Amino acid sequence: MENKSSKNKTIDFSEEEGALYLNDCIFEKDLPSKSIRLEDSIICGDTFSLLVRFEKEQFPLIIADPPYNISKQYNSSRFTATSNSKYKEYTKSWLDLTLPLLKKDGTMYICVDWKSSIILGEVLSEYEEQGIITIRNRITWEREKGRGAKANWKNCHEDIWYITKGENYIFNIDAVKMRRKVIAPYKENGQPKDWTDGKEGKYRDTCPSNFWNDITVPFWSMAENTAHPTQKPEKLLAKLILCSSNEGDLIFDPFGGSGSTAVTACKLGRHWCTIEKEKRFCAWALYRLQKAKEDKTIQGYEDGVFHQRNQ
Repeated sequence: MENKSSKNKTIDFSEEEGALYLNDCIFEKDLPSKSIRLEDSIICGDTFSLLVRFEKEQFPLIIADPPYNISKQYNSSRFTATSNSKYKEYTKSWLDLTLPLLKKDGTMYICVDWKSSIILGEVLSEYEEQGIITIRNRITWEREKGRGAKANWKNCHEDIWYITKGENYIFNIDAVKMRRKVIAPYKENGQPKDWTDGKEGKYRDTCPSNFWNDITVPFWSMAENTAHPTQKPEKLLAKLILCSSNEGDLIFDPFGGSGSTAVTACKLGRHWCTIEKEKRFCAWALYRLQKAKEDKTIQGYEDGVFHQRNQ
């Protein structure tokens, strides 16, 4: 690993330095040609060639973070921005392979940037018209590290599309309550009305909305931070996993990256299966999973409650 400040916790080592962790990786060439069913596994291989080999209707929850329609380098791989029509074809190509893997009453979340969100919305609407899925909501979360712009509004939000395959889907509302400070503590008959006066002050645990402004994008002094260019925060993933799965469920991520979905699932008592074609990123994921078995901490989530940013 590179020499860096002792306070810099960023995970950023080479494939060669991570060779030991790759001993726990499953490689595409070693898997059967069909009916793949794996738990607690990081699979190194091509998502498109692997998805056709997976057993159908096995995952109650799928969280997908595909490449946005932005030119981006992912270690040795590069995704190049293309036309809206071609990106739409790309989106349909992976969704056609992924949706059959979702259980009959399963849930799927798909992460996108604002521009790709327009195209994804069109694709999902077509699936909904065919009766394949139901679009439940679109979550918008504030990505506070957005870059400034001289001739445009600063881009600091992303979307998460929330879809289900049936009507008996899991939604654990009490598992994702948000703790907020009570500004005007109203009382009724001398007693707090819908709020609590505790050691941390006056607060209320509220139902979450579809706008999240409490997410901290991982940075250099956070233990979860990696050098991956599009890493999602564990706190964000924890909300999706806690709300839409139960302990012991198997969570699938077809675009694994640095393993944030798998790591968060591990910390929350779920099983995981994820695909990532870059060996370097697989090594980072396996390193993080090793640490997650010792430390279940998720920044911003404590004692079963989600707290405001940086608390």
